[in-house]
Amino acid sequence: MNRRSGTRAVVVGGSIGGALDLAFALTFAAANGVGPLQLLQTVASGLLGSAAYEGGPSAAVLGFAAHFALSYGWAALFVAAARRMPRVAARPLLAGILFGVLVFLAMRLVVLPLSAFPHPVSFKPLAAGLDLLSHMFLFGLPIALAASKAMSQEESR
Repeated sequence: MNRRSGTRAVVVGGSIGGALDLAFALTFAAANGVGPLQLLQTVASGLLGSAAYEGGPSAAVLGFAAHFALSYGWAALFVAAARRMPRVAARPLLAGILFGVLVFLAMRLVVLPLSAFPHPVSFKPLAAGLDLLSHMFLFGLPIALAASKAMSQEESR
């Protein structure tokens, strides 16, 4: 995969995966009485701690930007792995699902605990199960499909 197609895979996969994951989070939050502003402030709390909830719309914009920055970072990691191990991109369904599980676990067990996130990380069955499924199918899969498409287009040239 050349640099241009790799960058495109990161942007396309990260954008689609990030948007679908955020859409799920907003929907789940709304079903639990949490509005979009508060949800995005919660994302920003990873950087700002509890102060994010006092930051108004600015903190929500920071949360939005942080969410997509992480999405692009994860997508770049997947694309880098696919470059080194072409078999990963050759099986995007399996790779995307497994990558989604990896991201879910890394976020909950490493990233959030090391951040300023002011809440205990929990694994409540319904919320964690739905979040895991979101990471598998709405986040990991689009990233894997974008990488796979980039690699297959390059091979056909």
